[in-house]
Amino acid sequence: MKAKTLERILPFSLTLAVILLDQLTKWVVSLTVRPWSVGFTLFGDFFRIIRVYNPGIAFSLGSGLSSDIRAIAFGLIPLFVIVIVAFVYFRSDDLDRLQRWCIAGIIGGGLGNLGDRFFRPEGVLDFLDVKFYGLFGLERWPTFNVADSSVVVCGIILMVSLFVSIKNAKEESAEGEAE
Repeated sequence: MKAKTLERILPFSLTLAVILLDQLTKWVVSLTVRPWSVGFTLFGDFFRIIRVYNPGIAFSLGSGLSSDIRAIAFGLIPLFVIVIVAFVYFRSDDLDRLQRWCIAGIIGGGLGNLGDRFFRPEGVLDFLDVKFYGLFGLERWPTFNVADSSVVVCGIILMVSLFVSIKNAKEESAEGEAE
């Protein structure tokens, strides 16, 4: 297998790992914690494992919409976006190794939650609950899961990486013009 092809396919091991870890943790929580209850806590009430379902998207936005609209807006549209991102991923030669791994992590998180949207009628199973001490008016951060974490962490790293790449390209361009 050519090195370039391997370099593009290898990050999808992260996609697979995120999907498997996300679904495994949701399965364990679904077996050990009753719905809408706290399973256990760590560090006082700072960190809790709870079992809740989110029929909406981030921060439960759209949870009041009809199930048909939710299916389209939160199932088919994200699937379409993931397909487009994967297409751009394979077509682009401008992404560096870190950016490719970040995109693979984002795709894994997206697919992990899409699995819930298609196969859990209650919605996405969220179970990680962290005290937020009133910051931004929130006593607790909205409950999340492994897939959400992957999307957020990889998304932040990707954005920082893209900004650094743009900054470096501008500096190189300015240096080239100065010569």
